[in-house]
Amino acid sequence: QALSVALARAGLDLPPEIHITLIAEDDPRARAIPVWIAGLASGNHDIVIFPGRIGSDASSSPYDSLESVVWHEVVHLALSAQAADRPLPRWFHEGVAMSVERGWGVTGQVQLLLAAGRHPGLADLERLFDSEAQPETASAYLLAAALVSDVQHRHGAAAPGAIVDRVARGAVFTEAFARETGDTPDEAAARAWRVYGRWTGWIP
Repeated sequence: QALSVALARAGLDLPPEIHITLIAEDDPRARAIPVWIAGLASGNHDIVIFPGRIGSDASSSPYDSLESVVWHEVVHLALSAQAADRPLPRWFHEGVAMSVERGWGVTGQVQLLLAAGRHPGLADLERLFDSEAQPETASAYLLAAALVSDVQHRHGAAAPGAIVDRVARGAVFTEAFARETGDTPDEAAARAWRVYGRWTGWIP
């Protein structure tokens, strides 16, 4: 029920059917996945979770419970289902998932401030997600969370769902984003980085 409420706040619906598979670290399927990945969602129904990685330093997001991983991955399913399987960028998927999951905490916010000082563009953000280096992947998650958080602050908590609904009706993501927010994704990113960048001087 709590997850359903959190999804609704973001303008998303709880998927009607969810299949979760737990995989141990000595399973060959786990060895094929980078150690910092604690969970994976695919399609509209399926989630795979590696519980041995939860709460470890290896994970790129600061998951401290099985529940937080489940929440994060269910958001991915909800986004895919509500978009009618039309494409959404990786940064949007991860940023919305983190905004619902609320898993990054105070330590993550400090890392976020440092990462935001670099003022990356969205193309840079996608490259960080594609990196095989855990610190770069962690920065990508935090920056995506900051961008989505700023969009929700400016345009309402349900803005992600409204954007996805436009995509489901046939708009490409950049058009849907601009119609809902009045900004291109790159303009929104630059604004979000400026907001967080104002605080980087306080880190010392």
